[in-house]
Amino acid sequence: MSAGVELDHVSVRFGNFTAVDNATLDIQGGEFFSFLGPSGCGKTTILRTVSGFLDPSAGTVRIGGQDMAGIGPNKRPTALIFQNLALFPLMSVAENISYGLRVRGQGKAERRKKADELLELIALPGQGDKLVGELSGGQKQRVAIARALAVQPKVLLLDEPLSALDLKLRQHMRNELRAIQKQVGITFIYITHDQGEALTMSDRIAVMSDGVIQQVADGKTIYDQPDTTFVASFVGENNPFTGKVKKADKTGAVIDTPFGALRGRNPKGLKAGDSAILFVRPESLQLGKGAADATLSSETLSAAFEGNATHVFLKGAGKKDVTMTVGRGGGAAIPDQGEKATVSYDPAMGVVLPEGKMARE
Repeated sequence: MSAGVELDHVSVRFGNFTAVDNATLDIQGGEFFSFLGPSGCGKTTILRTVSGFLDPSAGTVRIGGQDMAGIGPNKRPTALIFQNLALFPLMSVAENISYGLRVRGQGKAERRKKADELLELIALPGQGDKLVGELSGGQKQRVAIARALAVQPKVLLLDEPLSALDLKLRQHMRNELRAIQKQVGITFIYITHDQGEALTMSDRIAVMSDGVIQQVADGKTIYDQPDTTFVASFVGENNPFTGKVKKADKTGAVIDTPFGALRGRNPKGLKAGDSAILFVRPESLQLGKGAADATLSSETLSAAFEGNATHVFLKGAGKKDVTMTVGRGGGAAIPDQGEKATVSYDPAMGVVLPEGKMARE
């Protein structure tokens, strides 16, 4: 059984510092929901507030429609998986999994039965008598999940549980976590600074910066239709072209940039004279001329071959280079270092947003 989680104008302050500023959102029961953002953005503070380890300075947290004010962590229908997992090294795998049941007074036989059921769920059947130290990193992650699920929470809170794993194991565990969540059907609230984790696993994502929720949407919308310059510059690679809006109409906006006039979509309804940034993804750029207001030329600085694609770096107008990603079937030859390259894009794949705070490089 799962429960929804509602944040109603929640703020968390530590003295004069505001860690979470007026957060309002509704996480649906059974949803895999992620908070994504850089270190210090407030996402873990939100998790600790939902779990009851922190009280909000303002606003209300509701779980399953019930106000959590005055209800401690041990009384909430939640379970928390910490970044360091916090497994007990001197206990067996089964004892680790059933520890919460032991605290609640369940008998030994009942605890072992539940542990064995959960070992089947996490694809570790027959491993209950092993010590934690005999397990691999990925197996430990699964044991931590099983221990959290043993107490039958309605909401499972996960604080960057994959951050200590190597890249390939992290990628494998993304699939495992998502599969387990779908199987048990409870609400997962996941904290991460890793965009790949959030985009791969989540039903919806809240992107945060400096305690403020910048955008809440599914991964495709976050990537293709960023709502702020922070989201556009934080999620995935993006090429920013800064300037002022030259003209705007129903089809989009054209801004004057150091590379000339460039067009993109205009979701915020910017008008002539507004300061703006056009964002174009590296994979949206292609070699060769296109429309006059969607073509630019610059010196080729370098190219990096990565197997399935080549990243071409062109000299930018400021500190940041222009990046173009060319797939193996890209057609045109990759320009040599020092050669002038002309690239273009479909204006529908560019987005013009009001000038604002960018993500730190």
